[in-house]
Amino acid sequence: MKWRKSIPIYVILCALGLIMILPVFMMVLNSLMGPQEMKEAYGAVLGGNMEKLSARLLPVYPTLKPYVELLLDSPDFFVMFWNSVKQVFSILLGQTIVGTMAAWAFARYEFRGRKPLFLLYMILMVMPFQVTMVSSYLVLSKLALLDTHLAVIFPAIFSTFPVFIMEKFFRAIPREVFEAARMDGAGEFICFLRIGIPLGSPGIIAALILNFLEYWNGMEAPMTFLRTKSKFPLSLYLPEITTEQMSVAFAASVVMLLPAVLGFMWGRDYLQKGIEASGLKE
Repeated sequence: MKWRKSIPIYVILCALGLIMILPVFMMVLNSLMGPQEMKEAYGAVLGGNMEKLSARLLPVYPTLKPYVELLLDSPDFFVMFWNSVKQVFSILLGQTIVGTMAAWAFARYEFRGRKPLFLLYMILMVMPFQVTMVSSYLVLSKLALLDTHLAVIFPAIFSTFPVFIMEKFFRAIPREVFEAARMDGAGEFICFLRIGIPLGSPGIIAALILNFLEYWNGMEAPMTFLRTKSKFPLSLYLPEITTEQMSVAFAASVVMLLPAVLGFMWGRDYLQKGIEASGLKE
């Protein structure tokens, strides 16, 4: 029977899934521990307790005190949270405008140097932040943008990754659709706005969700380009929490994780389409 042959595969996949989700599960449960219980469970790691590590899967005395302390007694948390919201959504808005137009040009126009230029885009996409960090820092310094929100937003708007995803979707739109629209008197901008954007929306949404996950959790650019604590995003809040506030650290991790999880759950179908399209050959 085929289903019997599939049992080992399902068992392995379930085991791997449990291993991957266990840290998240423990993070949520540890956020419900009080300071004393946290010290008893992780004293050997946090210091001040020479006994063996006694990590617990379930809290003995669950409490919402870490969340109360985080949400009601930590003004820095809200400042950094709204900094993250401003920075990330400004980046996504800019990428929607710039990325869609660049992807449209690569997908619909044939011009000299298109393929080498698109190849250059791909090379820039696979480069890690550390490679372009110094040059970005020097440019932002000359523009007097260091230690401003624009220092994080401006370089990210011109990311090449959304162009790579969107271009595949725009290229998949049949040319006959545009020819019919032009016969009805539609210009290039109308074709882009009324046909390209709606039919390419799965790719646009997939690219924006992936970039949201990246920039919501991003640390390198804020750490490099920002100096004033009042401008830090939420991703830099956790490193500042002391070991005496580990319960609050777990609670902050849960709160920070929620937007990413909700965004992923909402757009998982678009993500699947985007991943499939990114594997298509031109």
